[in-house]
Amino acid sequence: MGTGELLQIGAAAQHCSGLRGWLNTTYVARMQETQSDQEAGAEVTVIAVHTITLNEEQHLPRWAASAEDADLLQIADTGSTDTTVDVADELGIEVTPIHVSPWRFDLARNAGVALLPPEVDIVITLDADEVLVPGWRAALEAAVVEEPAARRWSYNYVWSWVSPGVPDVQFTADRCYSREGWRWHGAVHEVLVPTQSRGDLEAPAVPGGFGIEHYSDASKSRRSYLELLRQAVREEPNNPRQLFYLAREYFFVGRWEIARDTFMAYLAMPQATWPAERAEAYRYLAKMDDYPERWLLRAVAEAPGRRDAVVDLVDLYVGQERWHEARGMAARALKVRERPGDYMTAAETWDDDRLLKVVEGDGPQSSV
Repeated sequence: MGTGELLQIGAAAQHCSGLRGWLNTTYVARMQETQSDQEAGAEVTVIAVHTITLNEEQHLPRWAASAEDADLLQIADTGSTDTTVDVADELGIEVTPIHVSPWRFDLARNAGVALLPPEVDIVITLDADEVLVPGWRAALEAAVVEEPAARRWSYNYVWSWVSPGVPDVQFTADRCYSREGWRWHGAVHEVLVPTQSRGDLEAPAVPGGFGIEHYSDASKSRRSYLELLRQAVREEPNNPRQLFYLAREYFFVGRWEIARDTFMAYLAMPQATWPAERAEAYRYLAKMDDYPERWLLRAVAEAPGRRDAVVDLVDLYVGQERWHEARGMAARALKVRERPGDYMTAAETWDDDRLLKVVEGDGPQSSV
């Protein structure tokens, strides 16, 4: 379908409730710009930002403002009972209601992406409590020009904050992908998987040069996660990632006995080979033990090039007034200079000044 035909359909669609969610009020204008650029011989990349929502009225204005440079904003609403739909209408964003029962995240996301028009080249899945950092579009377009064969792009993702403006947990994420060739997989903690075996889809994500920030909503319940994770493990009993997340969820809800058993089952899996994740499992075991040192030492042995468990040992030894061991571990931590791009390390681990105080201290004054 040509862009001209799309414009005619798009104009009619503004008055067609059956196509609700198909376009926002800026889409026709965006496509007019696209048509002009194409006629001028310019390469045009059509970018859509999409999300699934459930009672997100307070977050939508911020979400939409951050994504205003997208060609299309798309919302698939899963049954909001607040004013989410009204707020979206006021912002000029069309909303499509979807119903997924029994609930699971992958089917909801796939339904939302399926609503996007075929002219979309790139999709950014942006949850309502997330925002795109200004300058994101120019950075992404530059990355597309640099590596035109890429089908997935990574970015820096800030998950949590020490204080306003000071990131805590941040890592590399990649929920930016080509419109064609992908589907979401997993009842919860869903991931993108290729829809076919093809080299460009199986290649690692390339750096997109932009950032996304998450602003956690403490009022949101996680109560569905535990059963969804049980289901995910039943569906993929040999998937170590899902078993790790299930063990962690048991920890979060205070069911420590079954959390310990599940972490141990994870560690016994032949498929559980990622050192960073194995080390993290031992760190959780340490949090549930009156004698955490043995687990932390195992964590260090699993991933000797990481700081996290080493700094945990620093804190443990300082708390036990084992000053010599604390200084030794702090010195070891300071030798690790490269922060990994995963979600299992926090800002406190990379506070060199704090560690230097331990190294240079003498007795109680080395306390951190």
